[in-house]
Amino acid sequence: MAQQQMNNSNINNSNIPVSERYWTLVDKADKKFSKIKDLPYYERNRYDTYFYKVFKVYTQLWKFQQENRQKLVEAGLKRWEIGEIASRIAQLYYGQYMRTSEASYLSEAYIFYEAILTREYFKEGLCQDFNLANKQLRFLARFLMVCFVLNRREMVHQLVNQLKMLVDECKKTFQDTEFKEWKLVVQEIVRFLKADTAFMNIRPLRYSLILDPHPDVLPQVAAPVARKNLRLRDAILSSYHYNEIKFSELTLDTFRMLQCLEWEPSGSFYQSTGGKSDQNGALGPSRANYSQDIADPTLPPNPRKAVLYRPSLTHFIAVLATICEELPPDGVLLIYLSASGRVGQSLSPSGSGTCSNTIEYVIRDFQSHSIQSDGTSTSSYSSLSDSPNPSACQSKGDCIDYNNGCLQFGNRGIGGSNCIYPSDLIPFTRRPLFIIIESDASEVFKAISGAEKGERAALLLSPSCSFPIGATDSSRHSIGSLFTIFLTAPLQAFCLLLGISSSDVEMENAQDTYKHAESLLSSSLSDWGLTLATSDNLDPVWAQILRDPFLRRVLLRYIFCRAVLTLFNQTFNKKEFHPGCMPALPDSVSPMTTASQTVILQLAKIFCATKRFVFTEHIPLPDH
Repeated sequence: MAQQQMNNSNINNSNIPVSERYWTLVDKADKKFSKIKDLPYYERNRYDTYFYKVFKVYTQLWKFQQENRQKLVEAGLKRWEIGEIASRIAQLYYGQYMRTSEASYLSEAYIFYEAILTREYFKEGLCQDFNLANKQLRFLARFLMVCFVLNRREMVHQLVNQLKMLVDECKKTFQDTEFKEWKLVVQEIVRFLKADTAFMNIRPLRYSLILDPHPDVLPQVAAPVARKNLRLRDAILSSYHYNEIKFSELTLDTFRMLQCLEWEPSGSFYQSTGGKSDQNGALGPSRANYSQDIADPTLPPNPRKAVLYRPSLTHFIAVLATICEELPPDGVLLIYLSASGRVGQSLSPSGSGTCSNTIEYVIRDFQSHSIQSDGTSTSSYSSLSDSPNPSACQSKGDCIDYNNGCLQFGNRGIGGSNCIYPSDLIPFTRRPLFIIIESDASEVFKAISGAEKGERAALLLSPSCSFPIGATDSSRHSIGSLFTIFLTAPLQAFCLLLGISSSDVEMENAQDTYKHAESLLSSSLSDWGLTLATSDNLDPVWAQILRDPFLRRVLLRYIFCRAVLTLFNQTFNKKEFHPGCMPALPDSVSPMTTASQTVILQLAKIFCATKRFVFTEHIPLPDH
C-alpha cells in the first residue's frame, strides 16, 4: 500500500512542471531558513533538530537545481538566484560552526562562498540593480568573516579590495546615503586588519600540534593533588570598550581568544606539499585540497564558544545559565570578560595608564555586605545610611555605590543595569569556572575566591593599569589588550612591550632571531608546565585543569606575562601593572625565582634589551 502511494506521488510529481516544483522547494526552504537564522548560538542542544530539517531542505533544493539547471534557466532562473541558495547554505554552515565550534562546518562554508566568488553569481546586472548590489555586498562581508576565522589572509585582502571597489561603484550609481553603512563596514575591516597584522599571526593563534605539545604527552599531575581531570568544554567570550576594534560583532580581543581556544587544522593531516609557507604557518596557493582544513580526528573536539558582543546583563546571565546547564560532568567553563571598570580613577605613578584607587575598599565592601558567611546574601545596592561609617561618604572617592566594583557593559550614566559584578558570577560557581578578567577593575573579582557555592573558581586577572605601547597613552585603540595578547601571542606581546615592530621582525636578518626566541619561549613554557605538574603545593584548582591543553597553555602564558611585567624596569615594583591570579600559584614559578629570571634574561638578550629589565641577582646565562 505504502509502495503504491509512493509510486502515485512520483507520477503526480512528474506531471508538475520542473519550475513549479523548484519554486515550491524554494518557498519551503525560505520559510525554514527564516525560523533558524535568528536562533541564538548558545542554546545548542535545543535547536539541533531545527538545523537538520532546514539543511535537509536546502540539500534537496541544491541537488534539484543542479539536476534541472537547463530547464530552470529556460524557465527564467537567474544566476543570482543560484548564488542566493549557495549563500544560504554557507550561512547555515557558518551558523552551525558558531553553535558547535566544529571546524568542518567552517570549511564547508568557505567552499560554498568561494564557489559564489569564482562563478560570479551576483555579477550580472550588479551596478543596475540596487537589491543585487546589496546581496553582493552582504555576501562579501559574510565571506570575509569566514576567512578571518579560518585565517585565510590572502583571501581576506582580496575580498577587502573587492568590497572597497564595489562600495565606490555603488556610491556613483546609486544614492550615496544608501551606502553610508557599507562605508563604515569597510572602515571597520581596514582598522581590524591594521591591528591584526601579519606580525600578530607569525605563529597560528590556534593550538598547533606542530608547535605545541600533543595532549598525550602532557605531564601527569599526582593523583592526590588532581582529584579529577577537567576538560574545557565551553567558553563565553565578551568585550565592551569604547571605540574598540571590531568587525561585525567580533572584537579584536574576543577574536584572539576564540582563535586561541581551537585546534589548528593540521595534526596528522598536515602534509608538506612543497608550497611556500606564509607568515601564518599555512601553505599558500599551492595547497591542493581542503582535507588539510579538517582537524585531526584523534584530538578532542574544539570547545564550544559563545561570543557575546556588548550583551545586557540579563542576556549575559541567560547565556551563562544555559551553558552551565549543558556543561558535562567533566567540563569546565571559561569566561572571558573584557571591559572598563566602574571604580575611582587616578593616574598611575608613571603618569600614564589608568588604574583603580578604591579596589581594596570595594573588595572589603563586597565581602562584608554582598556575601555573608552563612551563604545568605544582601543587596549590594544598600543605601548610604547602611554604611559602617556614613560620614566617610562625604569626600569624593570614599563611598562605594552600585556603580563601583564592576565591569561596565553599557553606556555610562545608566546605573547598574548593564554592570557585571563579582556577585553575578557567584551562583554559577556550582560548576567549575576558569575566569579571565581584562579590566582596570579586575582585582575586585578576587572577591569571588572563597565565596564560591560549590566549585572553587580559577581566576586570571589583568593588571589594573595598562602599560602604554608606543606614543599613545593606551594601546587598546591601536592593538587591543596587551594582557590578552600575552595570553594568545606571548612573544609578540613581549616584542610590543620592547617597542619592536612588525617591520623590525620582517627584516631578513631578524627572522632567525625571532625563531630562536620562539624556540626558547616554547621550551621555557614546557619547563614551567613540568614544574607545576611536579609541585607538592600546587592548588587542586590548577591541578585539575592542567591536563587540558588549552587551559594549560593559557595558564603558562599568564606565568610568562607575570614574569615579564614584574621584571620590566618601567613596571618593576609597581603592583598596579602586574597581573594577578586566584588561587595563588606555587612559589617555584614566581617571577623572582632564578629560573624565571633566567628565561626573561635570555629572551631580553636575544633582542638586545637586557637593560630594559631589573634582575634581583646576578643571573648567569646558560652555556647554550
